[in-house]
Amino acid sequence: MTGLAVIILAAGQGKRMKSTLPKVLHRVAGIPMLQYALEAAQRLEPEAIIPVIGHERQQVRDFLATQQHLPLTVVEQPEQRGTGDAIMVTKSALGARIHTILILNGDVPLLTDHTIERMLSLHESEQPSITMLTATMPDPTGYGRVIRSKNDRVSKIVEHADATPEERNVAEINAGTYVATRSFLFQALDDIQPKNAQNEYYLTDAVEIAVAKGKGVAALMVADPAETYGVNKRADLARVEAIMRERIRERVMADGVTLVDPQSTYIDQAVELGQDTVVYPHTILEGATTVGQNCVIRSGVRVTNSVLGSSVTILDSSVISDSRIADKSVVGPFAHLRPGSVLQQRAKVGNFVEMKNTVLGEGSKASHLSYLGDAQIGTRVNIGAGTITCNYDGSTKHKTVIEDDTFVGSNSSFVAPVTIGSGALIAAGSTITKDVPSQDLGIARSKQVNKPARGLKRKRDKA
Repeated sequence: MTGLAVIILAAGQGKRMKSTLPKVLHRVAGIPMLQYALEAAQRLEPEAIIPVIGHERQQVRDFLATQQHLPLTVVEQPEQRGTGDAIMVTKSALGARIHTILILNGDVPLLTDHTIERMLSLHESEQPSITMLTATMPDPTGYGRVIRSKNDRVSKIVEHADATPEERNVAEINAGTYVATRSFLFQALDDIQPKNAQNEYYLTDAVEIAVAKGKGVAALMVADPAETYGVNKRADLARVEAIMRERIRERVMADGVTLVDPQSTYIDQAVELGQDTVVYPHTILEGATTVGQNCVIRSGVRVTNSVLGSSVTILDSSVISDSRIADKSVVGPFAHLRPGSVLQQRAKVGNFVEMKNTVLGEGSKASHLSYLGDAQIGTRVNIGAGTITCNYDGSTKHKTVIEDDTFVGSNSSFVAPVTIGSGALIAAGSTITKDVPSQDLGIARSKQVNKPARGLKRKRDKA
């Protein structure tokens, strides 16, 4: 948007959170609160996005460094002296082209694009000096109150700590989101004095200055007050988390996903689900997870930062992280896919199988009770129950390669590094320490010895 800068206030300490983590980095539906404001700003395509950081600034700066896809100009507020001071420190970061400033808060994650666009539209149509967002709260405790004159125009904003008993009875609150004309805003901030209970420079005083100077003030009352909920303590965090997750569930169901029990299904903000996928109760889908069409995810499953193709089935109580599962594969029940696991098309990982940094080829199966770590397994391979790739020698990880069409008998161990050629057969109970050529039978176990009548003698001895 031409001439627009978005300033995001993210410098506060958040004492009531009682945390070593900066308040704006606490997560809501899987991503830091600050990221919601950053992404909302980016969707406006402004001239500049300016986060203002302060408390635990290095932690916040480190997070912002991960947002390289955003055109950010980070500004530090050396001392947290109020919202007015936070805006003032951005003055030198604003280019000459900027004439309109949108002010967002890094701890208000529920604000929607629709409301922001309405504010900008109102500001453009009415041409006030400042436009503010308000809401009516059943319990406005802690919020600044919007005080109106007899003609129903906004006359001032009074912070809760400074409000009289009569003013505290006002239900309309200041949401802390503004659109302001640049020239007016910085002139007004020059006039603000810290004459309040907190001894801070309040941005809200700019509204009263606009009224006193005869400048226009516009106010947009949001229909859903939940959009304005700020996070100041852990209970607030839980409240916005619940609302955000309900929004996510409504969105994915509208896109053609079946949630058998929505309230027991937890889906992070960045998760994508394909049409006609069915998700059963008590499932958690986290991080940057993508699920294709026509998948079935059964109860008790947890999937994190993974990609599932189409027509994939994840059976009950499986845990999957940082893995890729191709079309028509089956996982579980009770399987564990650790980072780096790859299942190619129509592969199967069954109950109590653990994989890590392993590729299981197309049509291959590991159906029972196995550990496959640091392995490359080809197509149409059968991994018998109880198979282990012994990938760690105490200091270094080594790789096991099992080529196409190999049959691995039950209770086999591969002491890596080792390569099994295509079409080989591994006898059950073998401990393989050397390569097995293609089409060979590999046997590595002690010869069975039967001792006549020893079993009967043992019974007599016990008697």
